[in-house]
Amino acid sequence: MEVLEAIWGLLAVALLAFGLYCCYVKYVHLKYDYIPGAPRASFFFGHLPYFWRKLKNKEVAHDLFIQWAEEHGPILRINYLHKISVVILSPEGVKEYLMLPQYPKDPDIYSMFFNIFGVRFFGNGLISDPNHERWRKQRRIMDPAFSRTYLSGLMGIFNEKAEELMKVLEEKADGETEVDVMSLLRRVTLDIIAKVAFGLELNTLHDYQTPFPRAVDLIAEGMTKIRIPFFQYIPWNRKKVKEIQDSLRLLRRTGEECFERRRKAMLNDEETPLDILTQILKSEAQEGGCDYDSMLDNFVTFFFAGHETTANLLSFTIMELGRQPEIVAKLQAEVDEFVGVRRDINYEDLGSLQYLSQVLKESLRLYPPAPGTVRWTGTENVIEGVKIPANTALNFNTYVMGRMERFFKDPLIFNPDRFGKDQPKPYYCYFPFALGPRSCIGQIFAQMEAKVIMAKLLQRFEFQLVPPQRFKVLESGTLRPFDPVVCRLNLRNPLGF
Repeated sequence: MEVLEAIWGLLAVALLAFGLYCCYVKYVHLKYDYIPGAPRASFFFGHLPYFWRKLKNKEVAHDLFIQWAEEHGPILRINYLHKISVVILSPEGVKEYLMLPQYPKDPDIYSMFFNIFGVRFFGNGLISDPNHERWRKQRRIMDPAFSRTYLSGLMGIFNEKAEELMKVLEEKADGETEVDVMSLLRRVTLDIIAKVAFGLELNTLHDYQTPFPRAVDLIAEGMTKIRIPFFQYIPWNRKKVKEIQDSLRLLRRTGEECFERRRKAMLNDEETPLDILTQILKSEAQEGGCDYDSMLDNFVTFFFAGHETTANLLSFTIMELGRQPEIVAKLQAEVDEFVGVRRDINYEDLGSLQYLSQVLKESLRLYPPAPGTVRWTGTENVIEGVKIPANTALNFNTYVMGRMERFFKDPLIFNPDRFGKDQPKPYYCYFPFALGPRSCIGQIFAQMEAKVIMAKLLQRFEFQLVPPQRFKVLESGTLRPFDPVVCRLNLRNPLGF
């Protein structure tokens, strides 16, 4: 009898808690329901079922925002459980919330990447740290190493690693061999960030089965798995979870060894590589030191984000150029004019390749690997005539704004002329590297790297996509081509090299 009474008591408490939670969810709904938005698919899950359906069908969930913006306007309410976020697809809102420092990153969203399955991942690095003062100190230490002036002195490494890729491609350039270009780009960008940033020779272009690149791939998989509820607690997932945890530990252990070796060399006045790590450690000493865990967080951040997004940008660009022969012809003419048959591309050459810059910008408009960012507002505001309450998560999406007719004419057409010198600038509706004080620190690095690789590829090869190639986007943490970008290659001018 006492057991039954205890069970009924627990059930009553659970029902009361459930009822109170329902009331709280309803209270939150009433607080935000005046903001336009699509009808909720579920009282509890709000709009989440729409996104789940998209992801299940391997479609881009962000496309929902384009449809909803056309129906409900540029300010959209998104419900999920007891939480609300507001999607802002307005240049006025982008300017207000991204350009000013008083709006931090949303701590709830970015805390998801503090760790993966209990092992520290991005931690409090530059991408994920919501604390503005702590972030600002890190950024002050890192900024000199990512300046255009400093990176221009590293062009030799960009050329060296890109040239290794060209040699691999030349061996396959017989017009018949099918080459998985996207896979090779992921390898070479990993080699480049390792050498340019930390003086490490990974050699993944020639051997991708070594532990480090394998670890990077597993971590990328982990970023998608953490979005699956209770994934780590399901017994048959334990092996995968352990592999991902071990991979995270390997990256951090490599970072510790790298920092210690370099610090020791600098203390002993030994010759050190002129790379990003050397500059960071010099800046750290001048700024009075930085939290060691945060330094390791940034090591992991640079490795992961520093190769994935650039590889995806290059893959999307080659995918699109595969159906744009007129654009390819213009690009090759530009490269022939300013680079000719020289193997090394100079920093000054990058500024001359204006049409290549336009092509890469247009690729980032249609296919931004990092589609958006999230901010948190502690104050009430009004954007596009809609009141934005205080203590609200705000979503900004360059993928969506880049595909809206409101901002770009014929948005689904690949047209690099949009970014010509005489064209109006797309203010506050185009931000593939974010905007304002928390814009991506690696954007100059990525643009230089992409230009060097693309210029060499256009200089050396003709390429044709191997069908079937679906020109679709896959959402997997970052945005990447749905299909592997597989090409057949021919040398353009074998006598010139």
